[in-house]
Amino acid sequence: MKKNESFLKKLANFLHWETSSKPEVDLSPEIWGELKPFRTPIILTILITLVGTLGYIWIDNFSLMDALYQTGITFTTVGFGEIAPISQLGRIFTLFLIIGGFAIFSYAVGILVEVINKGRLLALFKENRMLYKIARLKNHMVICYHNDYTINLTKELRNTQIPFVVIDPSENLEEIAKKYKYPYFVKGDPHTLLAMKKSHLSSAKGVITLSNNIPDNIAVISSVRLYEKDLGRHPYYILSIAQTDEEIEKLKRLGANEVLSPTKLVAKRMTAITVDPDVKNILEEFVYSVDTPLDLEEITVSKKSWVAYKKLKEAHLRDLLNVTVVGIKEENGKFIPVPKGEVTIKPGDVLLVIGTSQDMRKARKIIRSSKKPKEIDFI
Repeated sequence: MKKNESFLKKLANFLHWETSSKPEVDLSPEIWGELKPFRTPIILTILITLVGTLGYIWIDNFSLMDALYQTGITFTTVGFGEIAPISQLGRIFTLFLIIGGFAIFSYAVGILVEVINKGRLLALFKENRMLYKIARLKNHMVICYHNDYTINLTKELRNTQIPFVVIDPSENLEEIAKKYKYPYFVKGDPHTLLAMKKSHLSSAKGVITLSNNIPDNIAVISSVRLYEKDLGRHPYYILSIAQTDEEIEKLKRLGANEVLSPTKLVAKRMTAITVDPDVKNILEEFVYSVDTPLDLEEITVSKKSWVAYKKLKEAHLRDLLNVTVVGIKEENGKFIPVPKGEVTIKPGDVLLVIGTSQDMRKARKIIRSSKKPKEIDFI
C-alpha cells in the first residue's frame, strides 16, 4: 500500500499535478451567515409549491406531475397557459397562486438587492477564492504593510520568481493589488493570528515587515516568533527596516534576523558616488541584476562544519565549488576583505561568497555540512 502511495506521489510530481490544499481559515460560516436572509423566500417558495400542487390535485383531479407542473408555470408566471381544463374554482385558486408567487418573488428580489448593496457576500466569495490560491503556496515570503518599499521589493521578487503574500489593513487593498500586481494579498492587521493564518504562514519561508512605524514592526516580529513556537517548526527568517541604531538593536533583540536602515544605505551609496563620481559599482550592476546568474551570499560557518579551523586554501572552495570568498566577517565584528589563502576559517565566521546561482546552492550545502567532501582528496 505504501509503495503504491509513493508511486502515485512521484507520478503526481512528475506530471505537475496540484493538490487542492485547503486554507487554514474557513469562511463558510460567514458566507452562510450572509445567505441567511434567503431562507424565508426559499421556505415560502416550497410551501406555495406544495399548496399549489395539492390544490390542483384536490380541485381538478390533476395527476401529481401535472399538478406540480401547473403550479410551477403559474408560480413563475411564464404564461404557458393551462395544461388541462381548469374549473372556475381552479382558476380562482390559480389567481391567488399568481399573486402569492409575485409577492414572494418581489420579496426575494428585495433581499437580493439589499445583500448585493452591502457587498459583504461578494467580498467573502472573492476572499475565499484568494485564500484557496494562497493555500497552494510553499516557501513563500509574507510581506507586511504596503508602502513604497513594498512596491519596489515585490517587483524584484516577481522578477526572481519568489512567491509572496502582501498583508495590509487598507480598505482599498484589492485596488492596490491590481495596480501594483500583487498576485496574493490579505486584508488585515499583519500581527494578528487571523492574518497570519490567512497568509498561510505555516508553510512560508519567512516574513518581511516594512512599516514606517516601529511599533508595527515590533508587533509583527513578536507575533511571528510566538506563532512559530506554537507550530513547533524551524525559525522563520524575519527581515525588517528601521531608522535609528536603537530601533535596529531593539528589533534584532526581539527576533529579527536582519534589520536594514534605508536612510543609511542610501547615505553610504551617495557618499561613495560623491567621493568618486566615475566609480562603477560592479556588484550592484551584476550581482543584484536579475539578468545575470551571478550571486553574492553570506554563509555562516557552524561549529560542526568541516571547514572550521581550516585555512582558506585548504578548503579548496574555488576548485571544488567554483565559488570565491571575497570577504570574511569574524564573530568579533572584524571584516577581512579579499582574504588570502593563509587565513583560518573559524566557527561563527560569515563567508561572503560570490558565484553562479547553481554553484552557490552547492556551496551552501557543502560548507554547512559536517562531512568533508570526498572530491577534495583528488584536488
